[in-house]
Amino acid sequence: MDFVKEFDRIMAEQTEIALASCIDRAPNVRIVNFCFKNDSKGILYFSTFGDNQKVSEFVKDASVAFTTIPHEGNAHVRVKHGMVKKSSHTIYDLSAEFIKKVPDYAITIEQAGKHLVLYEIEFHEADVTVDFENVGSITL
Repeated sequence: MDFVKEFDRIMAEQTEIALASCIDRAPNVRIVNFCFKNDSKGILYFSTFGDNQKVSEFVKDASVAFTTIPHEGNAHVRVKHGMVKKSSHTIYDLSAEFIKKVPDYAITIEQAGKHLVLYEIEFHEADVTVDFENVGSITL
């Protein structure tokens, strides 16, 4: 099984991740939309409001984990060792990618884009689950 090919497929098809942070030994998870450009392997993008609780958590500890959320079947990507930081890009720079993945995101960008902050998660390894019998790890 070509787990890199499956990774690319899952990252293109799925629209949300469960993003976990941990502050003072208290885990916190939330669901966010994301985009992933194949030409920037190892960088996942998501946006949030600048005053959101997760922003203050990222300042205290940039270590995060995530899993994509399948809406059919069991295929998903899981990352255990990611580092999050504020992106040098803006939501407007990646608006086409976000809207392609989640068409309704156009409304969010139109109505709240100036308040959204773009973040990046950098990671080098990912676990790829295709189904219950096909699970593998890849290095980016």
